[in-house]
Amino acid sequence: MDRAEKRELVTELNGVFANTGSVVVAHYAGITVAQMNDLRTKMRDAGGTVKVAKNRLAKIALKGTPSEGMTDLFVGQTLIAFSDDPVVAPKVASDFAKGNERLIILGGAMGSTNLDADGVKALATLPSLDELRAKLVGMISTPATRIAQVVSAPAAQVARVVGAYARKDEAA
Repeated sequence: MDRAEKRELVTELNGVFANTGSVVVAHYAGITVAQMNDLRTKMRDAGGTVKVAKNRLAKIALKGTPSEGMTDLFVGQTLIAFSDDPVVAPKVASDFAKGNERLIILGGAMGSTNLDADGVKALATLPSLDELRAKLVGMISTPATRIAQVVSAPAAQVARVVGAYARKDEAA
């Protein structure tokens, strides 16, 4: 890798660290090429990206970004998984790590918040942005049906009470 390529990679990674929703850093020692391609495919399908970069270049790229506090994670063979949706990269990386013990999640960042391995796993359990939108739409539409039921319920109750009094008077 010559200097121009290194400069370009540092610029690209700087943009990633500054603008993505979440970044996950993990050790990948012992993962086969086929397994790495599988991880990349799963991440790409979910809307994220996996990159392997030299630790020194990643540390240079972190300078001046909100994620600057995670420089100590870049030791050994590390990969970077990132996505615009804050939940996608942690979710895919955690799911892959469950099936492959050689992928060890070290931590990550979500904006200016640094996460340890447990924080990344906790973030992976949250619903994605699309799931949250679907739940929100469901919650917004549910009160409208409940309002219609509540508004019509008093009229129905009044009708039942009047009907009960009418039957009582007829019986007497």
